[in-house]
Amino acid sequence: MIIKSAKFIISNTDVKSCPKADMPEYAFIGRSNVGKSSLINMLSGRKKLAKISGAPGKTQLINHFLINKSWYLVDLPGYGFAKRSKSEREKWGEMIHKYLIKRTNLLCTFILIDSRHEPQKSDIDFIEWLGVNQLPFVIVFTKTDKLKKNQLQQNIDNYKNFLLQKWEELPQMFITSATLTLGKSEVLRFIENTNKIM
Repeated sequence: MIIKSAKFIISNTDVKSCPKADMPEYAFIGRSNVGKSSLINMLSGRKKLAKISGAPGKTQLINHFLINKSWYLVDLPGYGFAKRSKSEREKWGEMIHKYLIKRTNLLCTFILIDSRHEPQKSDIDFIEWLGVNQLPFVIVFTKTDKLKKNQLQQNIDNYKNFLLQKWEELPQMFITSATLTLGKSEVLRFIENTNKIM
């Protein structure tokens, strides 16, 4: 897939205010500072489509982008950001959960995982929540250029082994680096193929 156009459409806090659910949609989410904005910009080929901030927790709204006038890319607030108040985190969590459950045209959620770290409780909890609610998702390992090849493979294997303690089958996984544009064609090919089922 070649991205010919990418346009910001709307930001909101209520799934009822999202664009009409008449095109395929893909949500991107992860722990704060996982590199979500950088990945979205890399996939779209636009340096400033999603705003990049040095301060974690910057994204606080459901942000819709229309790609190629045919599908939506949705930038969701990060989770697990301790510096926000408990009430704020709960409010974000409720907003995200409502969106993920009620958005009828959402074909898949991309869960971004920082490849440099051990499995984090907030990531595992979110993965399990999606599983319980039978919502389709894939895992995207980010910042893979920060690790040597052997260390990266070991970290990913550790993550797979951890998930297999509870999951019979692993979700599809992508290896990405916004810096090296690694994984771009694989992620976009997955979206292109998934679009065909709607």
